[in-house]
Amino acid sequence: YIEHEKCTRLRKQTRQKRTEIKRYKKKFADYSERKYKYKKQKAILQDRNSYSKTDHDATFMRMKEDHMKNGQIKPGYNLQIATNSQFVLSYDVFQNPTDTRTMIPFLTLIKQTYGHLPEYIVADAGYGSEPNYMAIIDEFNRTPLITYGMFIKDKTNKYKSDIFNTQNWKYDEINDEFICPNHKRLGFKRYAYRYDKYGFRRDFKLYECDNCSECPLKNNCMKSNSKSSKKIMRNYNWEYFKAQINQKLSEPETKEIYNQRKIDVEPVFGFMKAILGFTRMSVRGINKVKRELGFVLMALNIRKVVAQRANYNQNNQNHPYNGWFVLRL
Repeated sequence: YIEHEKCTRLRKQTRQKRTEIKRYKKKFADYSERKYKYKKQKAILQDRNSYSKTDHDATFMRMKEDHMKNGQIKPGYNLQIATNSQFVLSYDVFQNPTDTRTMIPFLTLIKQTYGHLPEYIVADAGYGSEPNYMAIIDEFNRTPLITYGMFIKDKTNKYKSDIFNTQNWKYDEINDEFICPNHKRLGFKRYAYRYDKYGFRRDFKLYECDNCSECPLKNNCMKSNSKSSKKIMRNYNWEYFKAQINQKLSEPETKEIYNQRKIDVEPVFGFMKAILGFTRMSVRGINKVKRELGFVLMALNIRKVVAQRANYNQNNQNHPYNGWFVLRL
């Protein structure tokens, strides 16, 4: 023992060893505690990037009501609804902030509930993605009327007249080559693919110019300090879906159906916030939130029924079945 050791040097060495052992034990205990903490947090997170400490099912999202105008994020849920004539036919609550990944599970829920889906699936550009288009056409066998992110910009004169935009470059179908503004050819080099973080694979064709070193337009179509030649990646599945959407939305019948979306879906959220004053949840946990939203959406449907009934009574006061009517959804 150190108390019985008379040599000062040996006592000092023994104390140093004890101190070092205590330090390692403290580190080990600290690592074990943090490992357990991180494991618990990952179990709560699952495939999300954040969660609220007061409601573990809620995810931090950017809200439309940004009073500070600084892009602040708040914990919340992503509500998805399916409507017809402003009646809510189905709804679900999701934990991911983006709408893109909610469409396929939501359509699956609607199909399980009603046994079928409508011929046209109508949604805004927030749902336009290659996986969604592929699922609607191939799996659900329906027609998507969903715009994509660049749908409006693609049709502007500035976008279509930009000669350095690779979407406007001429394409030689016979030789499978693109022709740049300097009349140089970008030939096909190889196939490529990419996986996103959710495991979806996108296939591309890579085109590359042989030599861009002496091109006078190099600084306009690529970075000035780039040492490689110009490359183009083309996802022809995505281009096919975009062409299909542009064709469908140029037809008068389907264009009218798509234009109906904004006056069918958006008023439901407006009624919920402005008339019912429902702007935040009063419960915590995704299951409780679903039930609360179910009551709110049911109240909106009842309000709509009462309004139609009052309008029907006013227009058919002498009708023998006054006070009763049939709704076709």
